[in-house]
Amino acid sequence: MADEFMKGFGLFSVAALVWMISASWYRTPSFESTRQLVAAPPEEPGTVFDTLGIFLGDLMFWTALLGAFTFWVIIPATRQAREALVVDE
Repeated sequence: MADEFMKGFGLFSVAALVWMISASWYRTPSFESTRQLVAAPPEEPGTVFDTLGIFLGDLMFWTALLGAFTFWVIIPATRQAREALVVDE
């Protein structure tokens, strides 16, 4: 179980770091505002790299959430269910 926790934690940490970097570049209109990291991205990104950065930020947000949920909840639950369903001979 510790192995799954560390895999989920590592995935969550790396994906959340990439999301924070992307959000600070594209979703922070000003450092004095109260909507840092959660403001809407610019409507006209400008370049292909801006578009990729915004997409990567959104992708890493969902990777952090779903990856951690997978390793912390789904995999241990399926292992417990499989152990409960196996009949000892």
